[in-house]
Amino acid sequence: MDFSTDELFKAVEGALNEAGALIVSYSFSILGAVVLLIIGLIVARMVEKWSYRLFGEIRGFDETLRRFLSKGLRYAVLALFLVTVLAQFGVQTASIIAALGAVGLAIGLALQGTLQNIAAGIMLLVLRPFRVGEFISTGSISGTVVEVGLFATEIKMLDGVYLFAPNSELWNTAVTNYSRNPQRRYDLTIGIGYDDDIDLAKKLLLDLAKGDDRVLSDPAPEAFVVELGDSAVNVTCRYWTMTTNWWQTRLDLTKAAKMAFDKNGISIPFPQRDIHYIPVDTKPKKPARKAS
Repeated sequence: MDFSTDELFKAVEGALNEAGALIVSYSFSILGAVVLLIIGLIVARMVEKWSYRLFGEIRGFDETLRRFLSKGLRYAVLALFLVTVLAQFGVQTASIIAALGAVGLAIGLALQGTLQNIAAGIMLLVLRPFRVGEFISTGSISGTVVEVGLFATEIKMLDGVYLFAPNSELWNTAVTNYSRNPQRRYDLTIGIGYDDDIDLAKKLLLDLAKGDDRVLSDPAPEAFVVELGDSAVNVTCRYWTMTTNWWQTRLDLTKAAKMAFDKNGISIPFPQRDIHYIPVDTKPKKPARKAS
Protein backbone atom coordinates (compact mmCIF):
# COMPACT_ATOMS: atom_id res chain seq x y z
CA MET A 1 0.00 0.00 0.00
CA ASP A 2 2.82 2.41 0.85
CA PHE A 3 4.57 1.51 -2.37
CA SER A 4 1.49 2.28 -4.41
CA THR A 5 1.06 5.60 -2.66
CA ASP A 6 4.65 6.59 -3.33
CA GLU A 7 4.30 5.63 -6.99
CA LEU A 8 1.08 7.66 -7.25
CA PHE A 9 2.71 10.72 -5.73
CA LYS A 10 5.63 10.37 -8.11
CA ALA A 11 3.32 10.03 -11.09
CA VAL A 12 1.32 13.10 -10.04
CA GLU A 13 4.50 15.04 -9.40
CA GLY A 14 5.84 14.08 -12.83
CA ALA A 15 2.59 15.07 -14.49
CA LEU A 16 2.60 18.42 -12.71
CA ASN A 17 6.18 19.02 -13.72
CA GLU A 18 5.39 18.24 -17.35
CA ALA A 19 2.27 20.44 -17.21
CA GLY A 20 4.30 23.25 -15.69
CA ALA A 21 6.93 22.89 -18.38
CA LEU A 22 4.25 22.96 -21.08
CA ILE A 23 2.61 25.98 -19.51
CA VAL A 24 5.90 27.80 -19.31
CA SER A 25 6.77 26.80 -22.86
CA TYR A 26 3.40 27.82 -24.28
CA SER A 27 3.35 30.93 -22.13
CA PHE A 28 6.53 32.09 -23.83
CA SER A 29 5.06 31.09 -27.20
CA ILE A 30 1.83 32.97 -26.51
CA LEU A 31 3.76 35.95 -25.19
CA GLY A 32 5.98 35.85 -28.27
CA ALA A 33 2.92 35.61 -30.52
CA VAL A 34 1.30 38.60 -28.82
CA VAL A 35 4.51 40.61 -29.13
CA LEU A 36 4.86 39.55 -32.76
CA LEU A 37 1.26 40.60 -33.51
CA ILE A 38 1.81 43.96 -31.83
CA ILE A 39 4.96 44.46 -33.88
CA GLY A 40 3.02 43.42 -36.99
CA LEU A 41 0.31 45.97 -36.31
CA ILE A 42 2.89 48.70 -35.80
CA VAL A 43 4.85 47.76 -38.92
CA ALA A 44 1.68 47.46 -41.02
CA ARG A 45 0.56 50.90 -39.88
CA MET A 46 3.97 52.37 -40.67
CA VAL A 47 3.95 50.73 -44.13
CA GLU A 48 0.49 52.16 -44.80
CA LYS A 49 1.56 55.70 -43.83
CA TRP A 50 4.83 55.43 -45.75
CA SER A 51 3.20 54.11 -48.92
CA TYR A 52 0.38 56.68 -48.68
CA ARG A 53 2.94 59.48 -48.44
CA LEU A 54 5.04 57.96 -51.24
CA PHE A 55 2.08 57.68 -53.63
CA GLY A 56 1.14 61.27 -52.76
CA GLU A 57 4.48 62.47 -54.09
CA ILE A 58 3.64 61.08 -57.51
CA ARG A 59 2.12 63.88 -59.56
CA GLY A 60 -1.48 63.27 -60.60
CA PHE A 61 -1.85 60.08 -58.52
CA ASP A 62 -5.53 59.59 -57.76
CA GLU A 63 -6.60 59.83 -54.10
CA THR A 64 -8.89 56.79 -54.27
CA LEU A 65 -6.19 54.58 -55.73
CA ARG A 66 -3.69 56.00 -53.25
CA ARG A 67 -5.81 54.90 -50.28
CA PHE A 68 -6.62 51.54 -51.86
CA LEU A 69 -2.99 50.57 -52.50
CA SER A 70 -1.73 51.78 -49.11
CA LYS A 71 -4.39 49.79 -47.26
CA GLY A 72 -3.68 46.75 -49.47
CA LEU A 73 -0.02 46.87 -48.41
CA ARG A 74 -1.07 47.15 -44.78
CA TYR A 75 -3.22 44.03 -44.94
CA ALA A 76 -0.48 42.16 -46.81
CA VAL A 77 1.98 42.88 -43.98
CA LEU A 78 -0.59 41.79 -41.38
CA ALA A 79 -1.18 38.53 -43.26
CA LEU A 80 2.57 37.88 -43.36
CA PHE A 81 2.91 38.34 -39.59
CA LEU A 82 -0.17 36.18 -38.95
CA VAL A 83 1.34 33.31 -40.96
CA THR A 84 4.56 33.71 -38.96
CA VAL A 85 2.65 33.46 -35.67
CA LEU A 86 0.85 30.32 -36.78
CA ALA A 87 4.15 28.76 -37.84
CA GLN A 88 5.51 29.46 -34.36
CA PHE A 89 2.82 27.17 -32.89
CA GLY A 90 3.68 24.40 -35.31
CA VAL A 91 0.74 24.95 -37.63
CA GLN A 92 1.33 23.82 -41.20
CA THR A 93 1.08 27.16 -42.95
CA ALA A 94 1.40 25.60 -46.41
CA SER A 95 -1.99 23.93 -46.05
CA ILE A 96 -3.51 27.14 -44.70
CA ILE A 97 -2.15 29.12 -47.64
CA ALA A 98 -3.49 26.50 -50.03
CA ALA A 99 -6.91 26.63 -48.34
CA LEU A 100 -6.93 30.42 -48.48
CA GLY A 101 -6.01 30.24 -52.16
CA ALA A 102 -8.92 27.90 -52.84
CA VAL A 103 -11.28 30.15 -50.89
CA GLY A 104 -9.98 33.18 -52.79
CA LEU A 105 -10.52 31.39 -56.10
CA ALA A 106 -14.09 30.52 -55.16
CA ILE A 107 -14.80 34.08 -54.06
CA GLY A 108 -13.21 35.37 -57.26
CA LEU A 109 -15.46 33.18 -59.41
CA ALA A 110 -18.53 34.19 -57.41
CA LEU A 111 -17.68 37.90 -57.62
CA GLN A 112 -16.34 37.86 -61.16
CA GLY A 113 -18.37 40.89 -62.26
CA THR A 114 -17.44 42.86 -59.16
CA LEU A 115 -13.74 42.07 -59.51
CA GLN A 116 -13.93 43.08 -63.17
CA ASN A 117 -15.30 46.45 -62.10
CA ILE A 118 -12.50 46.82 -59.54
CA ALA A 119 -9.85 46.00 -62.14
CA ALA A 120 -11.43 48.47 -64.56
CA GLY A 121 -11.62 51.07 -61.79
CA ILE A 122 -7.91 50.68 -61.04
CA MET A 123 -7.07 51.09 -64.74
CA LEU A 124 -9.28 54.18 -64.98
CA LEU A 125 -7.63 55.69 -61.91
CA VAL A 126 -4.14 54.92 -63.21
CA LEU A 127 -4.54 55.94 -66.86
CA ARG A 128 -7.13 58.66 -66.09
CA PRO A 129 -8.97 59.02 -69.40
CA PHE A 130 -11.31 61.34 -67.49
CA ARG A 131 -11.26 63.21 -64.20
CA VAL A 132 -13.83 64.66 -61.84
CA GLY A 133 -15.53 67.68 -63.40
CA GLU A 134 -14.85 66.72 -67.02
CA PHE A 135 -17.60 66.22 -69.59
CA ILE A 136 -17.43 62.86 -71.35
CA SER A 137 -19.44 60.82 -73.83
CA THR A 138 -19.37 57.08 -74.48
CA GLY A 139 -22.09 56.91 -77.11
CA SER A 140 -24.85 55.87 -74.73
CA ILE A 141 -23.64 57.94 -71.77
CA SER A 142 -22.99 61.68 -71.74
CA GLY A 143 -22.44 63.87 -68.72
CA THR A 144 -20.08 65.43 -66.19
CA VAL A 145 -17.97 63.12 -64.03
CA VAL A 146 -18.83 63.53 -60.34
CA GLU A 147 -16.71 60.78 -58.78
CA VAL A 148 -14.52 57.92 -59.99
CA GLY A 149 -14.64 54.98 -57.58
CA LEU A 150 -13.21 51.48 -57.57
CA PHE A 151 -16.53 49.87 -58.50
CA ALA A 152 -18.39 52.51 -60.50
CA THR A 153 -18.30 56.11 -61.73
CA GLU A 154 -20.90 58.70 -60.81
CA ILE A 155 -22.01 60.95 -63.67
CA LYS A 156 -24.36 63.94 -63.79
CA MET A 157 -26.12 63.96 -67.15
CA LEU A 158 -27.07 67.06 -69.13
CA ASP A 159 -30.62 67.06 -67.76
CA GLY A 160 -29.35 66.75 -64.18
CA VAL A 161 -30.13 63.03 -63.88
CA TYR A 162 -27.80 61.00 -61.65
CA LEU A 163 -26.09 58.07 -63.39
CA PHE A 164 -24.17 55.26 -61.67
CA ALA A 165 -22.09 53.59 -64.39
CA PRO A 166 -20.09 50.36 -63.73
CA ASN A 167 -16.41 50.85 -64.43
CA SER A 168 -16.24 47.79 -66.69
CA GLU A 169 -18.66 49.43 -69.14
CA LEU A 170 -16.64 52.63 -69.25
CA TRP A 171 -13.36 50.76 -69.64
CA ASN A 172 -14.55 48.53 -72.49
CA THR A 173 -15.84 51.35 -74.70
CA ALA A 174 -14.39 54.41 -76.41
CA VAL A 175 -14.62 57.54 -74.26
CA THR A 176 -14.74 61.03 -75.76
CA ASN A 177 -13.49 63.65 -73.31
CA TYR A 178 -14.70 67.11 -74.27
CA SER A 179 -12.94 68.86 -71.37
CA ARG A 180 -9.44 67.38 -71.46
CA ASN A 181 -7.81 69.64 -74.08
CA PRO A 182 -7.66 73.34 -73.14
CA GLN A 183 -8.76 74.57 -76.59
CA ARG A 184 -11.60 73.54 -78.91
CA ARG A 185 -12.57 74.41 -82.47
CA TYR A 186 -16.02 75.18 -83.77
CA ASP A 187 -17.33 75.52 -87.32
CA LEU A 188 -20.22 77.96 -87.47
CA THR A 189 -21.98 77.11 -90.74
CA ILE A 190 -24.86 79.22 -92.07
CA GLY A 191 -26.61 78.84 -95.40
CA ILE A 192 -27.25 82.01 -97.43
CA GLY A 193 -29.23 82.55 -100.62
CA TYR A 194 -27.64 82.01 -104.02
CA ASP A 195 -28.33 85.65 -104.89
CA ASP A 196 -26.67 87.03 -101.73
CA ASP A 197 -23.18 88.51 -101.50
CA ILE A 198 -20.85 85.69 -100.40
CA ASP A 199 -17.88 87.97 -99.67
CA LEU A 200 -20.05 90.18 -97.46
CA ALA A 201 -21.29 87.15 -95.53
CA LYS A 202 -17.71 85.96 -94.99
CA LYS A 203 -16.64 89.43 -93.83
CA LEU A 204 -19.51 89.68 -91.36
CA LEU A 205 -18.69 86.30 -89.83
CA LEU A 206 -14.99 87.12 -89.56
CA ASP A 207 -15.70 90.50 -87.97
CA LEU A 208 -17.92 88.82 -85.38
CA ALA A 209 -15.28 86.22 -84.54
CA LYS A 210 -12.41 88.70 -84.36
CA GLY A 211 -14.48 91.09 -82.26
CA ASP A 212 -15.17 88.47 -79.58
CA ASP A 213 -12.49 88.35 -76.87
CA ARG A 214 -13.17 84.66 -76.27
CA VAL A 215 -12.09 83.72 -79.79
CA LEU A 216 -8.38 82.97 -80.00
CA SER A 217 -6.19 84.90 -82.42
CA ASP A 218 -3.87 81.90 -82.85
CA PRO A 219 -5.04 79.93 -84.74
CA ALA A 220 -6.74 82.87 -86.43
CA PRO A 221 -10.43 82.54 -87.40
CA GLU A 222 -11.20 82.00 -91.06
CA ALA A 223 -14.31 82.03 -93.27
CA PHE A 224 -14.92 80.03 -96.44
CA VAL A 225 -17.63 78.47 -98.57
CA VAL A 226 -17.90 74.87 -97.48
CA GLU A 227 -20.70 73.60 -99.75
CA LEU A 228 -23.12 74.52 -102.50
CA GLY A 229 -26.26 73.01 -101.07
CA ASP A 230 -29.63 72.28 -102.64
CA SER A 231 -31.21 75.39 -101.14
CA ALA A 232 -28.32 77.60 -99.99
CA VAL A 233 -24.64 78.42 -100.20
CA ASN A 234 -23.16 77.18 -96.91
CA VAL A 235 -20.63 79.64 -95.49
CA THR A 236 -18.49 78.50 -92.53
CA CYS A 237 -16.62 80.54 -89.95
CA ARG A 238 -13.98 78.36 -88.26
CA TYR A 239 -12.56 79.60 -84.98
CA TRP A 240 -10.84 78.32 -81.82
CA THR A 241 -11.69 79.16 -78.22
CA MET A 242 -10.88 77.93 -74.73
CA THR A 243 -12.80 74.81 -73.79
CA THR A 244 -14.44 76.56 -70.84
CA ASN A 245 -15.87 79.23 -73.20
CA TRP A 246 -16.73 76.93 -76.12
CA TRP A 247 -20.43 76.39 -75.48
CA GLN A 248 -21.42 79.96 -74.61
CA THR A 249 -19.30 81.40 -77.43
CA ARG A 250 -21.05 79.13 -79.91
CA LEU A 251 -24.48 80.29 -78.74
CA ASP A 252 -23.57 83.98 -78.75
CA LEU A 253 -21.93 83.98 -82.18
CA THR A 254 -24.79 82.05 -83.75
CA LYS A 255 -27.25 84.65 -82.52
CA ALA A 256 -24.99 87.55 -83.53
CA ALA A 257 -24.54 86.09 -87.04
CA LYS A 258 -28.31 85.90 -87.58
CA MET A 259 -28.76 89.51 -86.47
CA ALA A 260 -25.85 90.72 -88.63
CA PHE A 261 -27.21 88.94 -91.70
CA ASP A 262 -30.67 90.41 -91.17
CA LYS A 263 -29.22 93.90 -90.78
CA ASN A 264 -27.21 93.65 -94.00
CA GLY A 265 -29.93 92.06 -96.10
CA ILE A 266 -28.43 88.57 -96.34
CA SER A 267 -31.10 85.91 -96.38
CA ILE A 268 -31.04 82.51 -94.74
CA PRO A 269 -33.30 80.53 -97.07
CA PHE A 270 -35.61 77.73 -96.09
CA PRO A 271 -35.07 74.35 -97.71
CA GLN A 272 -36.55 74.51 -101.17
CA ARG A 273 -36.76 72.43 -104.31
CA ASP A 274 -37.46 73.37 -107.92
CA ILE A 275 -40.06 71.17 -109.59
CA HIS A 276 -40.27 71.17 -113.37
CA TYR A 277 -43.57 70.03 -114.85
CA ILE A 278 -43.35 68.41 -118.24
CA PRO A 279 -46.80 67.93 -119.81
CA VAL A 280 -47.43 64.58 -121.40
CA ASP A 281 -49.98 64.03 -124.17
CA THR A 282 -52.40 61.48 -122.76
CA LYS A 283 -54.69 61.29 -125.85
CA PRO A 284 -54.62 57.90 -127.51
CA LYS A 285 -52.92 57.89 -130.83
CA LYS A 286 -54.92 56.87 -133.88
CA PRO A 287 -53.78 53.68 -135.52
CA ALA A 288 -51.93 54.17 -138.76
CA ARG A 289 -53.88 53.29 -141.91
CA LYS A 290 -52.75 50.36 -143.92
CA ALA A 291 -51.70 51.09 -147.44
CA SER A 292 -54.10 49.59 -150.03
